[in-house]
Amino acid sequence: MQQMMMQAQKMQRELKKAMDALKAQEFSITKGGAVTVTMYGSKQIKKIDIDEDAFDKDNKEMVEDMIALAVNELVDQITAAEEEINEKITGRSGGLF
Repeated sequence: MQQMMMQAQKMQRELKKAMDALKAQEFSITKGGAVTVTMYGSKQIKKIDIDEDAFDKDNKEMVEDMIALAVNELVDQITAAEEEINEKITGRSGGLF
């Protein structure tokens, strides 16, 4: 029983260390060659870069769509990275519990 507790505590430490590293990692994606979104693994946006050529009034809706697509795709990538870390350390995608 004590061995299992020690093993679980070790997994928790490894999981926390890996998740902390993931939170600091940067993910970036470009959509349509006009919009680049950079996000941390913590799912906080670091930067949104819009190409000057996209600053046309007629492009407003397209640029908004590209930003939304980029953010959603980055969130999916980060979630997949979290699941990969969980599975690697705990053997399950949901984490320890």
